[in-house]
Parts: sequence; C-alpha cells; structure tokens
Amino acid sequence: MKKIGFIIINYNDYKTTKKLIDNIKNYKVIDEIVVVDNKSTDKSVLELKKINNITLIANEENYGFAKAINIGCKYLIDKYKDCYIFVSNSDIRIEEENDLKELVKTFKVKDIALVGPIIKEPDGVVRGWKLTSVNEDILMNIPLINRIYRNKLLNYKDSYYKTLLSYVDMVKGCFFLIDSKALEKINYLDENTFLYYEENILAKKLKVKKYKTVINNKVTIYHDHAKTISKNVNNINRYKITKESFMYYEKNYNDANSLQIFILKILNNINLIVKKIRKK
Repeated sequence: MKKIGFIIINYNDYKTTKKLIDNIKNYKVIDEIVVVDNKSTDKSVLELKKINNITLIANEENYGFAKAINIGCKYLIDKYKDCYIFVSNSDIRIEEENDLKELVKTFKVKDIALVGPIIKEPDGVVRGWKLTSVNEDILMNIPLINRIYRNKLLNYKDSYYKTLLSYVDMVKGCFFLIDSKALEKINYLDENTFLYYEENILAKKLKVKKYKTVINNKVTIYHDHAKTISKNVNNINRYKITKESFMYYEKNYNDANSLQIFILKILNNINLIVKKIRKK
C-alpha cells in the first residue's frame, strides 16, 4: 500500500493551519502531515513548532505557492519514493476521514494522475474547469462582454457531474490529490509563477504526458475562499500578481503568438484601470 502524505502551505496564517491540522491529525489514512511555511513574517514558525506529529519545513524565503508545494512533495518522495500526496491550502475543512479514503480509491482507475473533490465555497460550488485557447482567453478578458463568455468557455455543464467520476482538464489548486510518480514524470510544478495559474500549468503538463484528471463527485471539501490571500495581498496587487502569472502561462504553455500577447497586455492594462476607478 502506498504511503499518503498531506501537505499544507502556510503563510502568516498559523491559526488557520492549526485548525486544519486538528481537523486531520487523527486520520489514519494519512501517514505524514507536512507543513511548508513560506517565510511567514508573523510567529507562524514558533507556533507550528509546538505541534506534535507533524513535519515542519520552514523556508528561508517566500518562494511562492508552486515552489512551496514542490518542496513538500520532494520531501515526501525522497522519504517514501512512491506515494500519494494531498496538497492543501490552510483554509480547508474536511468533514470526515472517509472523504480522503474515497479520493485515494479513485486511483484504481488506469492513467489517473490527479483527483479533485467538489469544492464548496461561501459563494458557490467549484468542480473542474476546461483549458481554454489564447483566443478564448482574450474574449474572457474584454471588459463588459467577458462575463458572457466566461461560464460557457470555462465550465462544464452541471449534468456532466452526474457520474461518480468526471474527467476534467483541471481542478482547483486549493485542494487536490496527486500520484507522486506522475508528478516526477512532469518534473513537478513550474516554479516560475509566484501565485496563481499553477492549476493551468499543472493541467497542461499532465495533458502532454497523457495523464488524466478527474473530479470524484462523491466527495465534498469545504474552502474558506481566498481567506489567506486576502489577508496578505490587497486587491490591486493581487490582480497584478495574477496577470503576471497569466502572461507567463500564455507565453510558455498556451502557445500565444506575439500579436496575442500584445492584445492581452492591452486588455490587462484596461482592466487594471477599471479596477482602480472602481476602488476610488
């Protein structure tokens, strides 16, 4: 039986992280809980060191989300070689241990590399998303008309999730389960993004290697949406960070040409101006 690790990424949010640890610490399905602290500026490391039966990795600087995940995953793979790895934000709530067991069972199906649950957030339910072309991304970034296209281009219909497993292009990065062998074969997450678009890049890398991503519709996990990020990054800066990652993704993974990049840059600037005006 493969070992199972559970990675939590912490940044200036030890109270929420401790809450999740308390939630899962008695789950026998988990062999090891690993907390990766991304150079918190509060007393996170001191407080997390007080918790028994976890492995704390305190990064020497804030490497961003993708690299923090890789650090935790590489630790588990070095230790267990072949394992399943849960990757989680700190602001996640799991109802019962059987939810995690059910997600692990999904790997009985051939060629599945990544499993996501239904994610319940305060403002709705998130399942899987479709990967979109550059031209579709341009449409979704045009002010005023973007809302018309976003749902149609990104989301699968509700009827798509009536079966136990639904094959999707990508899942939400706040909580998922991945096979370590697949992660090694795609050379881990791309560390060139600091925050955001990890899901898109991971989805592209898995697709190139012909791995499958699924939603297990039997499992619902609860996410206090963007609590940690909102606490540490204001709205305008969050938008800028998002678009930096977005442009990196478009150039390096979505085959955007120079004209498409130019159009996207213009649209990014227009949307930033709109956000600043609304803020005022």
